[in-house]
Amino acid sequence: SVAFSPDGHTLATASEDRTARLWDMGTGHLRTTLTGHSDGVTSVAFSPDGHTLATASEDRTARLWDMGTGHLRTTLTGHSDGVTSVAFSPDGHTLATASEDGTAKLWDVATGGTRTTLTGHLGYVTSVAFSPSGHSLATGGIDRRARLWEVALPGQTDAIRRICRAVHRDFTPQERATYLSGRPVHTCAP
Repeated sequence: SVAFSPDGHTLATASEDRTARLWDMGTGHLRTTLTGHSDGVTSVAFSPDGHTLATASEDRTARLWDMGTGHLRTTLTGHSDGVTSVAFSPDGHTLATASEDGTAKLWDVATGGTRTTLTGHLGYVTSVAFSPSGHSLATGGIDRRARLWEVALPGQTDAIRRICRAVHRDFTPQERATYLSGRPVHTCAP
């Protein structure tokens, strides 16, 4: 796998030697080698702002690297088999991963937490790609199928309203303290 940085000045390459390399496009020289994966690196992708590089590996992880320092920001764990592909959402807030475990996952780039796991392919998921709007994710698998997923996440206010409608009531003071601590208070409409 290879990927250009958004400004076109850097090329990232994935390698079976457990590394990703960053190349200077002006000189053709190696800028840095990113080490840390314990198995082959299968995919690389730059965030839209170019500040983060995501790598996927047969070691069952994806990693986020700070492009300013070349240091590891976080390791994303949760797949039970090799990770085959990574892609950033257009806003850069979400990373999608594909895996040989038959799933795709969406991750919160800021926290490293899993947002959701997508299941439905029969066998390995080999690739992931966001639509330009970021509202849809396409996945491809060895089952010879491409799947489209609606992945637009609701904002906090909309999410709270949906929960209130589903349970037919407002949050209790204890639920607000547990789930919405430190966030603005939103009241559900009757």
